[in-house]
Amino acid sequence: MSRTTIVISKFIGTISLGLLTGVSYTLSTQTLPSLLALPSAVTAHNTFFKLQTLAKNHLRALSAISTTALVLAYGLSSRRGRHPYLLWTSLTVALSGGVDFALRHDEDELRQKGEEGSINGEMVRQSMERFQLAQMVRAGISGAGFLMSIVGIWGDGF
Repeated sequence: MSRTTIVISKFIGTISLGLLTGVSYTLSTQTLPSLLALPSAVTAHNTFFKLQTLAKNHLRALSAISTTALVLAYGLSSRRGRHPYLLWTSLTVALSGGVDFALRHDEDELRQKGEEGSINGEMVRQSMERFQLAQMVRAGISGAGFLMSIVGIWGDGF
């Protein structure tokens, strides 16, 4: 495959990984603390539920783009150009995606309580704090992958 295709795949994977890291970091440090200050449990629940749905959709898309681009760059590279950092970076993206599975039970429980109309402010706060912690973990894992990718691309000479 052409060298240009491989280089573009590496850059797309790295840029989407950087965006994934930035979105997770922003969610955990700026957006969720602002939601914790909302006065009503119902308002906080509705806003948090909408934010969580949108954030997960965007984070999954960025994870898929990053993983696909990096694995594609590895697969299309010549034997000499198949650097293991591409696979390790893809693995960090996949690990950061595991955060969604850890929160699935909590999200289902909060959704069920919202449908029943028995929203408790403390339950909403706990869910937000768990989601915030999960986003911090995701930002840390994907940030490590992003640094690995930057160093790898720099080492490739691209």
